[in-house]
Amino acid sequence: MQPRDRLTPKEVQIATMVWEGQTNREIANAMGTSEQVVKNYLRNTFDKIGVWSRLELALYVASHGGAKWVEALGLRHSHSINGVPVLQPAG
Repeated sequence: MQPRDRLTPKEVQIATMVWEGQTNREIANAMGTSEQVVKNYLRNTFDKIGVWSRLELALYVASHGGAKWVEALGLRHSHSINGVPVLQPAG
């Protein structure tokens, strides 16, 4: 089992948004939640993957087929915040 396989769909979504360069605030706004909730998801994701920072997380996603993560979740870019695409569930 790969570390990514231990992530929940929400953790994968947030990890992918970090990989795309979004800030915690941008992720929180896009998901309709608070920055603290995003930080909690990130902390759990860091523990599950074995990374220590957003940069390490982004590098992990990039080196493990980040674009495929988006497809696997059935996500699409619905709009952008400050020029950064925001992922939303397709449908």
